Amino acid sequence: MAPAASRLPAQPAGRIAALADFPPGSLVRVTGTAAEAPAPVVRRLEDLGFTAGSQVEVVRRAPLRDPTIYRVRDYDVCLRRAQAAYLLAREFDE
Repeated sequence: MAPAASRLPAQPAGRIAALADFPPGSLVRVTGTAAEAPAPVVRRLEDLGFTAGSQVEVVRRAPLRDPTIYRVRDYDVCLRRAQAAYLLAREFDE
């Protein structure tokens, strides 16, 4: 019988961190939100398409690191660092 680990679905490789911490050019998948995230902010981010499992590309960042443009669900969204810090994501090895 195969070990249980071989039957688990494949997960993207890489570290889990706040979306705000990934550099431009990164391709990540949203894994959830931070525990301290206010409910209205979480709701707004989900309305914008940042739901668990969504693929996000960090497009570019302003010269002072704020705001940052993210590509999610075929459109670009500009978020402040404080907002992006509430989203947790996992990096792909692509």
